[in-house]
Amino acid sequence: MPSHKITTRPIRILIADDHAIFRDGLRRLLVTQDDFVVVAEATDGKEAVARTRELRPDILLLDMAMPGVPGMEVLRELAHDGPAVHTILLTATIHPLEAAHALRLGARRVVLKASTPELLLKSIRSVCDGERLGAEVLATWTRYAEWRQNKSELTAREVEIISEIKTGNSNKQIARKLSISEETVKRHLSNIFEKLGVSSRLELALLASQHNLSL
Repeated sequence: MPSHKITTRPIRILIADDHAIFRDGLRRLLVTQDDFVVVAEATDGKEAVARTRELRPDILLLDMAMPGVPGMEVLRELAHDGPAVHTILLTATIHPLEAAHALRLGARRVVLKASTPELLLKSIRSVCDGERLGAEVLATWTRYAEWRQNKSELTAREVEIISEIKTGNSNKQIARKLSISEETVKRHLSNIFEKLGVSSRLELALLASQHNLSL
């Protein structure tokens, strides 16, 4: 894996994870890069907060599932200190709503532990260059998570109607195809709008298509 030449001072990184093997592997990866330096490691959330405040690294690589003080609480605690430290949350798995919440608490990126080394290295450099996931991405993740959560409340008939809306069929066409009245279609649509938090047929169709959901 090619390293980057140092053009300014190296990026100072603190690793916070309770698994020694993971920390060791991560450190070995990072030190192959000329523009990175690992300044310290932390094995729990409390130590992560203390070491971050003491050393002020450029990047905090923070495990979400830290013992004692979880990663989310570490983010909340460090939020009081301002944006000087850029945190990348590392996790084995995460619900989109949790990811959105982490970004609101100040995380600059959420990176899955199963990601490629190249993705993590790129994320570190991007964050140091001032990039962060914006409000549009945040809103999309939150909306997607809410959709998946609320979708389980849909009836079989409502699912059928959403599928027809995606294809562009009118209420009259849907009624004819499903052998129900137009009033029944309208009633189902009203319930769907309420459950999924949308306000129009177009918004419903766009939301369903945007996330490529199987209905």
